[in-house]
Formats: sequence, C-alpha cells, structure tokens
Amino acid sequence: MDELSAVPDPAWPVLFGRITGASVPVKLHQGTLAGRRNTLYRLQVTTRSTLGALAFNSGGLEVDHGWVKVLGGGTTGLPDLAAINRLASPTAESLPPPYLVVAFDVLGGVFAIDGGGLGFTLGDVCYWAPDSLSWDSTGVGHTEFVNALLAGGFSTFYTDLRWSGWEEEVAALPTGTGLWVYPPLSSEEGRDISRSSRKPVPMTELLATY
Repeated sequence: MDELSAVPDPAWPVLFGRITGASVPVKLHQGTLAGRRNTLYRLQVTTRSTLGALAFNSGGLEVDHGWVKVLGGGTTGLPDLAAINRLASPTAESLPPPYLVVAFDVLGGVFAIDGGGLGFTLGDVCYWAPDSLSWDSTGVGHTEFVNALLAGGFSTFYTDLRWSGWEEEVAALPTGTGLWVYPPLSSEEGRDISRSSRKPVPMTELLATY
C-alpha cells in the first residue's frame, strides 16, 4: 500500500482542482478509508494515475447532474473499481483484465478501459451504448476522459440521448438508480427518447439487464 499510495507526485491535487472547478455539476463521494485502500490494493496502480487517485481519494463522482457515475473507492449506491471488475487480491500470477469498467451512465451505458479484450487501442476508454448495443472507442485515455467529463466535453456525445428537462429528472434520482427506457433505445420506436417512457430502476438491475 505504501508503494502504491505514498508517491511524490500524486494526481489527486490537480484532479481535485478540476473537480471543484468543473464546468458541470459534480458530486464527490468520500466512501471509507478502508474501502478506498482495499480498492487501490486490488487495482495495483499508483496514485500518480487518475485511476489510482480516484480509487484512493474518493468513493466516486456523479458528473453532470448525476448523468455519469465515475467509479472510485466505492460508496452507497456506487460499486468500487475492484468490485465491479471482480478483481481479487493480487498474486504473482495475476493478469490484467481484458477491460476495466471505470464509469457508467444513467441509461446503462458503460465506459471501460480497453486492456486488449475490446479490440480497440490499448488504454483507450471505450463506450458500450444502450442504443447501438455495441462497443466503440472514445479515442482518449482515462485521464483525458475524466478531464473531458469535468469540462462538459461530453455534452455533444449525448445529444441524441437527452430530452428537455433531463437535468432535473436525473438529478432527482438516488445515487444507485438509473433510468429504464421503453421502447428500448436500440429499437426503431425508441429512437426519440423524449417520447419514450422512463422508469427509475436500481442501477445494478439496469446494468445486469444490458
């Protein structure tokens, strides 16, 4: 733990500045110290990285009125990075996962770092979309992904998946709740989300369904 956390140039001070100065609303969850330490240990990354900084210093982030949940050390309603990726305590034989889930959105979309299992560039953050039911690369790494979220850079990314008044509707949801959309976003009838039915459901249920 000392080797992973006690580094001379941790990423958290810069990242925390970006969180507090974000262009969109951000809720920073604290989690517990024990949970954050355990997550960092199972991840086996240092706090020099944005990934390690989030795991060790936060329970996770809810970005842009809670639309995107960026994972960290875990808190009520948000799984930690190690748990959602089913990472056990490391051993000498441990191998990196084929991809690492790092965030998901209120509609059930998932962001993951490609570790070789998604077929894109190693280290790129990729997105599994509930409307296409497929993976695609965002073309950026994890640090750039988090920075872009905090700067409001994903607003155009979600243009076709938002509706008038989405901010208030999403912000009112509890942390561990997402929105099930019907007709499904992947269907022809579900292309216009503003005309669809939206029902709050547990985030775990939504992710499991997809």
